[in-house]
Order: sequence, then structure tokens, then C-alpha cells
Amino acid sequence: MSSFTRRTFLAGSALAATALAACGNGVGNTNAQTIDARVETTVNYMLQRYPDAQDLVNKSAGMLVMPLVTEAGLGLGGAYGRGALRVGGMNVDYYSATSVSAGLQIGAQQYSHVLFFMTEEALAEFRRSGGWAGGADAEYALSDQADTIRADLISSRAPVIALVFAQAGLRAAATVEGIKYTRIIP
Repeated sequence: MSSFTRRTFLAGSALAATALAACGNGVGNTNAQTIDARVETTVNYMLQRYPDAQDLVNKSAGMLVMPLVTEAGLGLGGAYGRGALRVGGMNVDYYSATSVSAGLQIGAQQYSHVLFFMTEEALAEFRRSGGWAGGADAEYALSDQADTIRADLISSRAPVIALVFAQAGLRAAATVEGIKYTRIIP
């Protein structure tokens, strides 16, 4: 009976940690103006911290900006965030990002990320899909420690380039792999 109790405790702890960590990222906020303001702040921060990202902004057909994704886990884990799809410098749709994971994991972190759709086809496929999962077709523009974006990635022919930044927390390696993006109405 004690192993059942431990498993129940671990599962409950993971869910509680995810729920508590998500409290600070606007999970319950359905206000489009708040999401818009966070997206604008995130884009400004990105361009200030990584000036080379301006080339990606200029070359992309659109970009999905997730201002704050909260990820937590203790055995079981999850992540959640809200953001907006920008086309031509304007927010045109709103999306949530969610993921669930299981395995040897402990900790929590928050981060921002931007998906740059480098072709009209990649952007159209994203917008047509009922729920798009980030994964192998996304190329990462920089590692956790880098301050610049490599020139070969700016000139990459990848259909989607992901930029993960502003990480904070006690968990390593934020990626967009396994994250599902779903259109929402704020």
C-alpha cells in the first residue's frame, strides 16, 4: 500500500507543481490586450538581447510568440503558455502551448520562445492545422548560453526556426519539441 501512496503523492505533487508554476503566466487570463502587451514586450526584449533576430523577423512569413511558458515536473510534468501569431507585425490569432511529460524529472522553469515561419507554406500549414506539434521540423536558432544567432541559421532553409530565451528556473534544456499549439479565442 505504501508504494501506491508514494505514486499517488508523486503524481499529485507533479500536478500541483505544474498548477502553481502556471499561476504566474496568465493561464487564467483570457484578455487579448494582456496577451498583446506581453507579446510586444517579448519581441522588444528579444530584439534588444539578440539584435541578429531582426533578420529572422524580416525574412519570416510570420512568427508565433509565446511570452511565457511555465514548465514543471516531478515524475510527471507539464508545460503551458499563451501567445499570439504575428503576421506583418500584427497579432492575427492567439494560441496556447501545452505539453505533458513523464519520466525522471524534477524542477520548474519559465521561458519565452518564438517560432519563425520562414516560408508561406509553413505558415499556411500551421494556420490550417487543428493543433500543430512542435518537433523535428523546427531548427533551433541558439543554445541556452549564446548571445548571438549564428549566421548559418539566419540563412537556413528550415521551414521553422525556434528561438528559446529568457529561461529562469531549476530545470535544464527548454525546447519546443513535443509542445502542441492550439488556436484559442481570448
